[in-house]
Amino acid sequence: MTSPQTRVRAFHLPAASGQRFAVFHSASTAAPRGGFVYVHPFAEEMNKTRRMAALQARAFAAAGYAVLQLDLHGCGDSSGEFDAASWDGWRQDVALAAEWLAREFDAPLHLWALRAGALLAIDAWCRDPSRFASALLWNPVVDGRTYLTQFLRIAVARDALNGTRATTSTLRAQLERGEHVDVAGYALSGALARGVEAQHLAQAVLPTKARVHWIDVRSSPEPPQPVAAVLSQWRSADANVEYSAVAGDAFWSTVEIVEVPALIEASTAIYARAD
Repeated sequence: MTSPQTRVRAFHLPAASGQRFAVFHSASTAAPRGGFVYVHPFAEEMNKTRRMAALQARAFAAAGYAVLQLDLHGCGDSSGEFDAASWDGWRQDVALAAEWLAREFDAPLHLWALRAGALLAIDAWCRDPSRFASALLWNPVVDGRTYLTQFLRIAVARDALNGTRATTSTLRAQLERGEHVDVAGYALSGALARGVEAQHLAQAVLPTKARVHWIDVRSSPEPPQPVAAVLSQWRSADANVEYSAVAGDAFWSTVEIVEVPALIEASTAIYARAD
């Protein structure tokens, strides 16, 4: 249920190549406290997480923030096919969403991203430092190459069941030859694969005094070593990074669609107290 003061509007936003499907949650207050651009995760994780994204968008709207959820090129209900998507094009989609929100009202803009969407959000922010006031990252992927390897292993496992001896190396070779690789129904192009692989959060040069709220869904309150390394790197570069963890299921990969109320509560509380 949405707040009586909150309106939800779905529409198609014109883009350089086709249209992008968008869902806009207006703020419950007459003057929005800010706006969020939501950057969804990669491939099937996007579908697994739509429920949580919708719940958080409603919570932010009720707290006085406007939220724009955009399906990237070739994803969801946006125009184009996944095999034609590119990292540069997706980054332009993030900018497109931010520009639309900025025209709607005059208030600080924030990034909110999940999993591999965090790689894209941070890349977009680093290239346009003055655009956003902060970033909220949910279980961000820290290394694009490692993530792509894990994604390709889905195809390796499928091929093994079919008696084919594929490896992540042979699949990468296909991508380098300009061929597409089918991974769980997603036709991955070499161009998109290279874009994903090039992203490493530890190497990101964040805007000066960047404010980042990083929340992991995990049983331990302490960050795993790869995450701790990124946090240390960002903090040494004078970024204002807060890390926290909440208990719950890995909703981006569970068989059933699940909710993690603690994640929504923690995220909303951060921005409810923000200036």
